Amino acid sequence: MNILQNRRDSLAKVRGKNRALKFIFLLGIVSLLSDLTYEGARSITGPFLAMLGASGAIVGFVAGLGELIGYGIRLVSGYLSDATKRYWTITILGYILNLLAVPLLALAGVWQVAAALIITERLGKAIRTPARDAMLSHAASEVGKGWGFGLHEALDQIGALLGPLLVALVLYWKGSYRAGFALLLIPAFLAITVLLIARLLYPVPQELERISAVQTEKGLPRRFWLYLVAVAFIAAGYVDYPLIAFHVARGSLISSPAIPLLYAMAMGVDALAALACGYLFDRIGVYVLGVVALLSSIFAPLIFWGNLPLVLVGIAIWGIGMGAQESVLRAAIAGMVPPDRRGTAYGIFNTAYGLSWFLGSALLGLLYDRFITYMVAFSVVTQMLSVPLILYLGKKA
Repeated sequence: MNILQNRRDSLAKVRGKNRALKFIFLLGIVSLLSDLTYEGARSITGPFLAMLGASGAIVGFVAGLGELIGYGIRLVSGYLSDATKRYWTITILGYILNLLAVPLLALAGVWQVAAALIITERLGKAIRTPARDAMLSHAASEVGKGWGFGLHEALDQIGALLGPLLVALVLYWKGSYRAGFALLLIPAFLAITVLLIARLLYPVPQELERISAVQTEKGLPRRFWLYLVAVAFIAAGYVDYPLIAFHVARGSLISSPAIPLLYAMAMGVDALAALACGYLFDRIGVYVLGVVALLSSIFAPLIFWGNLPLVLVGIAIWGIGMGAQESVLRAAIAGMVPPDRRGTAYGIFNTAYGLSWFLGSALLGLLYDRFITYMVAFSVVTQMLSVPLILYLGKKA
């Protein structure tokens, strides 16, 4: 009798893992198509605004305002997703705003309308991210938190790689910016379709997680807040790709048309690193993040002090760090925070991460213009400051 029961339990566990994996794969396809849509659009929004008469200052302001609003809204949407339990409603609403704003850019006749649509796209992404990550965490808890988020990130980055390449192909065929935006209606429509299919197949994603964590504190656990400090150090010290591209172009290390290929290479490394780091996270925990933080801290000296071969190595290491940040960082939260608080936790995490990235990027840019040696030092030291905290959290796990 016990043997029969054990066999039934084993089969139920396998079926549960398979259902969870299918859910992650479905949301991964949604992210692939979504990234294809809005990353493709973001590769040309700057020159498109300029074509409509916007100045460089306006382009920078619109981009910065979109990101600032986006990260601020995540704090609210994360809290609302936990308070209302309407994870699917919030996720679907966010994706609709996020995706449909892109093809509508093809109809924009003045830069003010285009700017409003660009900000709407960022707003939609902000609304849906915490709720979506909370749902993903339930499925990832069954297949391995690192592997689950790593697989999702890998699919996500495939879209981030294909989007700009698709738009570049349209422009190469002498298509206009408007033609590029209009073509992106296809992946946007497909993404929403797959999302609705996932909603029909998995109406209650919370049921994918068989064993729920026990809430032992009224608020979020202390480990989460310490983790947030470590994440803030990593984000603040990470040089954004536009500054890397600016440096490479100014130093004539590579021709301008080839600079987007560096980013494509980084995104390819990002996708592979997300899978590898996710796999390792399920075996050694947050220690993998400490190892990657040490490794990624050397990309700045390689890129900003090196010749072309060293720059290529630095770009690859930069991609590894991004892959870990966009997979393992989210996976760790799923193990620290009870299911009913994860929407709030992901909202706080995304807001803190975005704010730290924004402030760090601003300082890194100022240092680059004045003292490039100090900029490199700040990048290296700030990332390394996260390592002791990560090691401490690993021991307390």
